[in-house]
Amino acid sequence: MARILNDSALLIIFIIFLLSFSSGCTTLVGAGATIGVAAVQERGIKKRVKDLKIEALVLEQFIKAGLKLTATIGAEVYEGRVLLTGASKNTKITDQAVKLAWTIDGVKEVINEIQVGRSSTISNFAQDTWITAQIKSNMTFDPRIYSINYTVETVNGTVYLIGIAQNKVEHDQAKQHAAKVKFVRNVISHVRIKK
Repeated sequence: MARILNDSALLIIFIIFLLSFSSGCTTLVGAGATIGVAAVQERGIKKRVKDLKIEALVLEQFIKAGLKLTATIGAEVYEGRVLLTGASKNTKITDQAVKLAWTIDGVKEVINEIQVGRSSTISNFAQDTWITAQIKSNMTFDPRIYSINYTVETVNGTVYLIGIAQNKVEHDQAKQHAAKVKFVRNVISHVRIKK
């Protein structure tokens, strides 16, 4: 029992530490919300914390490699699967990002969705942020989709989905929501269907 309490306490402390960039009550409320969200996700609290740790270590490696890498390449981690997104005109940067992601303990798969030969502008970034927000909102308010199990990223109008779908029907519905949003050019899914 003491071991379980210690693990739970460590998880809470780790999550609060990750959220410490906020201030005051926002940190405590955010930490509580994060724990609540992680508890109802298919992957659960322990896997969510493990994914957060992997994501933090990937980003730390990117920072050590140079700030240009963190500005152009993003990483989302779901069940040890690292989804790399972004845009770069330099293939050496994309190759370096993939290699660095594989160096992190616990990484099961690296999914390279970095767009090569393109870069993102500020207006692209703003539009992509708007697209992502619209998709998340539409999925959240659709009772047929357990949206808490999805992560959405958008780069230059291409939407990337990763997570766990309850079944193929839900997965198809999530992809349809993404495809129907204005300015979306393509939808690429790396969502796993629950067994």
